[in-house]
Amino acid sequence: MTERVIAERMIGELHAARLAGDLAGMCRLFADHGRFEIAGASADKPIAIRAAGLADFRPWLAMMTKVFRLSDYTLLSLVVEWPRASAHWRVNIYSKVTGVTVPTELVDLVEIRDNKIQAYSEFFVPR
Repeated sequence: MTERVIAERMIGELHAARLAGDLAGMCRLFADHGRFEIAGASADKPIAIRAAGLADFRPWLAMMTKVFRLSDYTLLSLVVEWPRASAHWRVNIYSKVTGVTVPTELVDLVEIRDNKIQAYSEFFVPR
């Protein structure tokens, strides 16, 4: 399998798991000692999460799957420069807390080694 195909498959599986709210599916893609970051802005405040190791960021992923439902996914671009890849995508995010759906732009920066995500940074902003 080519490096590009590996990156496309991993990002596709990650996004599919996010859309399905599949915590186990997301976690299986990450290295146990990986790095995880999310930075962005909600309607009223900035959001930043940083964790090292799956044990530290699994609770964040669990919270995201419980609180947010994603729909209307569109992958706008995918760039692979092995072992890194970046994905620009759009999705509507529904908050089960507020009852509001927000169209959102996201960019994922991913580093892959040994068929696992070693580093993941996500940046998002409402459209």
